[in-house]
Amino acid sequence: MSVMNLHERIPADLKVIPKFIRALTEKIKQLPLDERQLHDIKLSLHEALVNAMKHGNGLNPDLYVEVHVESRNGYLSVTVSDKGEGFDFQNIPDPTKPDNLQKLSGRGILLIRRHMDKIKFFDCGSRIKMIKFFKKGVKK
Repeated sequence: MSVMNLHERIPADLKVIPKFIRALTEKIKQLPLDERQLHDIKLSLHEALVNAMKHGNGLNPDLYVEVHVESRNGYLSVTVSDKGEGFDFQNIPDPTKPDNLQKLSGRGILLIRRHMDKIKFFDCGSRIKMIKFFKKGVKK
């Protein structure tokens, strides 16, 4: 299996997200990931990038979001970092509770948790590392 190590800096502009995700998908298609796993990674990366750009960088196009993608034996990790002060990632309101259903934000972390195998926060929440384990039997 090939080892991948990519590092990209993208401006905090929501319009660049789809093109960036398409380009990254082309690069990781060589990895032993099935279609469901690719979908999970794309969805989670989209949510992490939106959070970093909106909440971390305040949609300031002069600030960058950094994305580091690494594959090793058995997994792919995607780390997204912003220039913000972070947030209290240990006390995120549950978006499925009745009081939070009408809120316009708050679902991104829930989606990431559901679609990735493991996530970790660093730097007071201004950096998230998302991990997806390769399934046995998927050949590329």
